[in-house]
Amino acid sequence: MTLSCFELGERMLDVDQARQAILGLAEGVLESESQPLTALHGRVLAADVVSPIDVPQHTNAAMDGIALAWTGTVSRPARWRQVGEVFAGMQDETWLAAGECVAITTGAPLPKGADSVIMREQLRRAEDDACEVSVDRPERVKQGQNVRRAGEDIARGEVALRAGTRLTSAELGVMASLGIAEADVVRRPRVAVFSTGNEVTAPGASLPAAGIFDANRFSLAGLVGEHGGEVVDLGILPDDQAAIAHALQEAASHADLVLTSGGVSVGDADHTRAALMESGDLGFWKVAIRPGRPLACGRLGCRGVPFLGLPGNPVAAMVTFLQFVAPLLARFQGRPESPRRLTAIAEHAMKTRLGRADYLRGRYHSDGEGRLRVEVTGAQGSGILSSMVMANCLIEITTEREAVDAGDVVIIQPLFRYP
Repeated sequence: MTLSCFELGERMLDVDQARQAILGLAEGVLESESQPLTALHGRVLAADVVSPIDVPQHTNAAMDGIALAWTGTVSRPARWRQVGEVFAGMQDETWLAAGECVAITTGAPLPKGADSVIMREQLRRAEDDACEVSVDRPERVKQGQNVRRAGEDIARGEVALRAGTRLTSAELGVMASLGIAEADVVRRPRVAVFSTGNEVTAPGASLPAAGIFDANRFSLAGLVGEHGGEVVDLGILPDDQAAIAHALQEAASHADLVLTSGGVSVGDADHTRAALMESGDLGFWKVAIRPGRPLACGRLGCRGVPFLGLPGNPVAAMVTFLQFVAPLLARFQGRPESPRRLTAIAEHAMKTRLGRADYLRGRYHSDGEGRLRVEVTGAQGSGILSSMVMANCLIEITTEREAVDAGDVVIIQPLFRYP
């Protein structure tokens, strides 16, 4: 890697430098495993999915009506003789002669000799012969209309889905339409998450006078799941160096990443830092980012499992996860590593400082002209976790900007949110 966790010292890094150094902790994409279609939602493809069939399999009708060969105006008959019916799921070997048609339903294969479908509402039955129909407003008919060609969606042998694709409802539908019942996917990265401190209290327990509820572990676990990882919850570890060291050794034996927040900065009074130093090699940084300046990075145990120590303030922990941990999880899974970015117009002036990247909690929307606009969610203290609930994006103000005024264009990173 270009930058090393262990050679940077405690110098001030910019966000890109820190991100690249952290990405260097991943030695490559994790191994693959075969999973049934029913278990593939949210998983990442380890190999291309190649279509074994044409989709659709047959050239078929896109609506109910009649199928026929629509010829030029000179030889086109005024009436068409209906010689049969074709329904979806039915294979008809009828070959239409000139002037003949068949009634057809949506999805039914076109009979041989037909090239167009005319919808039922455009047809008139002859009063003197129920088997003959005429076409109302024939000048509106175009040859080939209302027909879905075999393979027009996906052709046999075509790559339907690329390796590295995260499978959502649409991708599962495509795979099912190809008859694929299982696929090779990247194993979920196992991420061990823990909290430390005698003051940290589990939700549901009685809160001591000087205690705090353990919020970060649950926020981080949720983020791990949203980014394709599998959580190994180590719970709350006591302020005891031996206990923490033992837990770290256990985690490093089977996890792909060990993640914590708080307790690893220079000058911290607890035993986490000492236990980490005992279990592996660590670097301690200051990153030119707000919120989230202190960061620890390294490897643990004989397997050299990556470790990241995020800031202790709740919002800072979430922001630094999104900027540094999420790209690392993406690399483990063979997915794009850069955060998703859009641009929006600032609704008001925003505070920033030259030489520091600011990540403000924001809420964006589309105005009447289709332009994205964004505003901050209120107070931006790194302990105000409710601001993340109100936000649907992070507003990324890069290090070279001295100010953001109302009407300026800013970068936003949309957050994972249910509607």
